[in-house]
Amino acid sequence: MKIIAVLLFLAPLALPAAADKDFFSVGSAASPETKSRFAMLDDVRILANGLLQLGHGLKDFVHKTKGQINDIFQKLYIFDRSFYELSLQTSEIKEEEEQLRQTTARLQINNEEIKNLSQEMNLKIEDLIQNKIQLQEQVWGLEDKVTKLAIFQPSVQETKEISSLKAFVEQQDNDIKQLLRIVEDQHEQLDRQHNQIMELEDKLNHIELLELLENSFLEEQQEAEPIPSAVHRPTAVCSPGAAADCTALYHTGVQTSGVYTIQPNGSEAFNVYCETKFGTSWTVIQKRVDGSLDFNQTWDAYTNGFGDLNEEFWLGLKKIYSITQQGNYLLRIELQDWRGNRRHIEYSFSLGGPSTNFTLQLARMSGSIPNALPEHARLRFSLGNAAGGSSCPQSHPGGWWHSECEETNLNGNYVTPRSRGRLDRGKGLYWKPKKGRYYLLKSTKIMIHPTDLKSFD
Repeated sequence: MKIIAVLLFLAPLALPAAADKDFFSVGSAASPETKSRFAMLDDVRILANGLLQLGHGLKDFVHKTKGQINDIFQKLYIFDRSFYELSLQTSEIKEEEEQLRQTTARLQINNEEIKNLSQEMNLKIEDLIQNKIQLQEQVWGLEDKVTKLAIFQPSVQETKEISSLKAFVEQQDNDIKQLLRIVEDQHEQLDRQHNQIMELEDKLNHIELLELLENSFLEEQQEAEPIPSAVHRPTAVCSPGAAADCTALYHTGVQTSGVYTIQPNGSEAFNVYCETKFGTSWTVIQKRVDGSLDFNQTWDAYTNGFGDLNEEFWLGLKKIYSITQQGNYLLRIELQDWRGNRRHIEYSFSLGGPSTNFTLQLARMSGSIPNALPEHARLRFSLGNAAGGSSCPQSHPGGWWHSECEETNLNGNYVTPRSRGRLDRGKGLYWKPKKGRYYLLKSTKIMIHPTDLKSFD
């Protein structure tokens, strides 16, 4: 508007200037004042041209600024849509969590009711056993009387009394046996209820972990600039033709457990066993189920891996290291004892390279069993023999991250409950918390999963 006002102001000046120019061409020579006036008009024209060019420049700048503003609004729209989708996912997860909590509460109530019934039945069984003992004593007394009176013919009344007592005792025996069967059924139901509760608690722990990861992702999106110091390691990226780990493979559409080929960054491709659970896929690094594989192996075997990925195996320290160098990972250990009870524990961890003997550092996050591995300590991987550089005697075979020889070793000898010797149990497959008893194990499984939410994309 200011430019237009200046042009309107200069227009009347330009018209007299044109008229004077025509008059000057007809008339005689102009005076010095007239020449000075023409010079001022030329300056005004130059100024008008400059202002006109400035107006065009301002117009171009306005158009460019409008384009940039449109781009900013488009990016804000995309961010709002992503935030809305994450909010929906969070709401769904919270609803599932609430349903699981309600189911767990109902199961716990049922468990308490079954326990009360079991206690009542135990009391009844004790009463029946006492009655049985008393009846047996009475029967024995009657048998003595019958023996003494064997030379005499018993009366009809005594015969009926003995028969009725024997029938009563047999009925009591049948009742006791039936109650014992009912108690056994109740115990089996209690065990099933307990296992269901443990599985639900396991699912709840994973839902809480996913919520924490989503919250950290939302906080990162709301920051104006990324903070490089908050990232300890680079994010895992799938190399051409192969995924970086089982989680990356899962997000490409491969969502069935089995053996697949992966290729971590800076590493050669190799096969791993991927286990699908909790809506994602875990990379399994150790598995023991029946003791068919000898874990008393050499250092080279533990470095490169051994066993059958579909049965019992150890993935190999080099392969585990190449996977964990791509980002931050979670370590999950699943255990089963000889009674069929299943437990688990999860750690955040870091793994050193070959120059540190693959030193391991752990920090417990969650689980359903007491911790049996040292936390925040630098644990060097070693073998239970001289070749592995371990100070532990050969009575503790198998490679593991030792700090003390008597600690937990999930790569030890496979020992069954029939082995009653203390020495055999001491060097077997067990879980030993700092306080408490040994847990002799039937099966173990160790898996890893990235904790960085970016690797899920």
